[in-house]
Amino acid sequence: MAQDDARSGDTFLLKVEDIHMAFGGVAALTGVNFEVKPGEIFSLIGPNGAGKTVMMNCINGLYRPQRGCIFFDGQLISGISPHQRAKMGISRTFQKIELFKGMTVLDNIRLGRHIHLKSGILSGSIYFGKTAREEIESRTFIEEEIIDLLEIEHIRNHVTGMLPYGMQKRVELARALALNPKILLLDEPLAGLNLEEVEDMARFILDINEEERWQVTCVLVEHDMGVVMDLSDRVMALNFGEKIAEGTPKEIQNHPDVIKAYLGEVEELYVTRR
Repeated sequence: MAQDDARSGDTFLLKVEDIHMAFGGVAALTGVNFEVKPGEIFSLIGPNGAGKTVMMNCINGLYRPQRGCIFFDGQLISGISPHQRAKMGISRTFQKIELFKGMTVLDNIRLGRHIHLKSGILSGSIYFGKTAREEIESRTFIEEEIIDLLEIEHIRNHVTGMLPYGMQKRVELARALALNPKILLLDEPLAGLNLEEVEDMARFILDINEEERWQVTCVLVEHDMGVVMDLSDRVMALNFGEKIAEGTPKEIQNHPDVIKAYLGEVEELYVTRR
C-alpha cells in the first residue's frame, strides 16, 4: 500500500518510512517517518548526535538503513546507488565542505553538471555535434544562472582552497545547484558563517526555493533556530535518533519535548516568513 501511495506522487516528493540505522550496537535512527511536500522547506533539528546527518546520508544513499523504505518522486529508492539518486534529482551540500580545493570555482561547479552529460568518447574527442551543444548549454546554465544567483562572478576563476570559508560555502551550494535538482539536502549550510554571510545564505535558500526558475524543494539541517523558524514550512525534531515532534515552526518552538531536548528555556522565536 505504501509503495502504491508513493507512486501517486500527489502529496509528497520524498517519503521516509520506518528508517532504522545502527552502527555496531549504537542506534543512530529508530523508526523515523516523515514526508516532504513538493516546493516546501522542511527542516530537521535536534542536538548533536540526534541523527540528522545520518538521515541525510540515508536519503542520498551514502548509508543503507538496516530497515525501512525511502521513496522519491514516486519511486522506491532504498536500493539505488548515490550517483543514480543524484541523476534522479537528489543533490546535497555537506556539513564539512567537500570541494576540490586545488581546482577553480568554475571547475568545481562544472563537476556538479557532469552527471547529466551524455556525450561519448568519440564525440567528446572531436568536440562536435551533441558534445558542443551540451557544453554550451551547461556553460550558459552555470554562468548565467547559478553564478549570477549566488553572486560569485568575481571569484569564478579563483582557486577554491584560497577563498574565505563563507565563499567556499557558496561554491558548494553552486555545485549542488549545477545538478539542477528536484530536492536539495542542505546539511548545516550556515555553520561557521558570520552574521552577514548567514543573511546572504538564508536569502539564497529562499530564492532557490521560491523563484520561478528554481522552485527547488529543500531539506534543511541547521542549528540556527532563528533561521530555521524563519525559513521553514515544517520542522521535525529528532533526539537520540527518534522523532519527537513534527509540525509548523510555531508548533515546534512551543512543543515541550522539543524545548526540553533541544531549544532549552528560550524566548519565543518569531516566524516572519509566513
